[in-house]
Amino acid sequence: MQAAGAPPEARGWLERLRDWPQRRVADPAFRRWAESSRWTRWIARRRARELFDLVAGFVYSQVLLACVQLRLFERLQDGPLDADALAPRLGLAPDAVRRLCDAAVALRLLARRSGERYALGPLGAAMVGNDAVAAMVEHHAALYEDLREPLALLRGHRDATALRRVWPYAAAGLAGGAAPRSLAVDAVAGYCALMSASQPLVAGTVLDAWPLRRRRVLLDLGGGEGRFVEAALRRHGALRGLLFDLPAVAARAEARLGLAGLGGRVACLGGDFLRDRLPRGADTISLVRVVHDHDDAAVRTLLRAAHDALPPGGQLLLAEPMARTRGAEAMGDAYFGWYLLAMGQGRPRSADELAAMLREAGFGSVRAVRTAVPLQTGLLVAERSVALD
Repeated sequence: MQAAGAPPEARGWLERLRDWPQRRVADPAFRRWAESSRWTRWIARRRARELFDLVAGFVYSQVLLACVQLRLFERLQDGPLDADALAPRLGLAPDAVRRLCDAAVALRLLARRSGERYALGPLGAAMVGNDAVAAMVEHHAALYEDLREPLALLRGHRDATALRRVWPYAAAGLAGGAAPRSLAVDAVAGYCALMSASQPLVAGTVLDAWPLRRRRVLLDLGGGEGRFVEAALRRHGALRGLLFDLPAVAARAEARLGLAGLGGRVACLGGDFLRDRLPRGADTISLVRVVHDHDDAAVRTLLRAAHDALPPGGQLLLAEPMARTRGAEAMGDAYFGWYLLAMGQGRPRSADELAAMLREAGFGSVRAVRTAVPLQTGLLVAERSVALD
């Protein structure tokens, strides 16, 4: 492959060569030939199927939503059932059950069994007891409301989006918007519950990839109701925790962690991490699914504040889905790119972009750590230099 520093004429030749197949596919006459030739028809059919999946993606997601709302996967956990047996349990007519289940079979959520019965399919089985994914599926109603007018989002013509109602701190910059620190407990309850349901999905992945065995105090910035700090404390009995979030959120975290029996090992502090001095005393700081919610200027402020709050040798864990992740490009660049557009702030960033921002904030060592599910979360670990910065 030609190096990035190759002469412009060489790069242009390589780009024309790489783009030649797409120029051919863009020719209707070539597509007709490819669809009829036995040598190329399998490629043409695969591309047609992939394109149709993009067209029909919203329908597929609504089939999944209906299954989640009806708890269909849990109802089939004990074994296959036919439409007549499912109908009274789902509150639907048998014909409606068949329509839903046939669609779910096509999407590999369900599978057919003898006697016209339906059983869990490979994807439906993975949904059983998966409260984190189920919560996200139901949450997407707000995102889909905003995506009805994609050009309005791109042109900046949508201020009052549904996602800004879900994430009220994202509306703080709008005229008349409440300052984040003044949000009431009831205003943060919805997004706190969503994050609390989905955070365990990420916490285990991060802690498996980077255990905190030799760390003393973990400060979880933007930690919500404390699911990540709870997971870390339960894994490491000698670890103590600090949680810093908006006052209303920190109050919810304090109550929940107290009920979980961890009140004596963690302190929950309220404030605004973009404006207030961060707590001292932690040798590890975590930012789990926080940075991509904020614009570049805010991220630079936050990373510098985190650096200054750590002692020499202290570590920062930055975990979130990242753009340009090999094999997960659609999640990082397409899904989160548009989700954050509707939310009104933030953007997906690649591991390289985030590493550069961490070094700019003063961290002397930044490493990318492989996680078991990179589609779900990437992980960067940055360390404050032992020498004077």
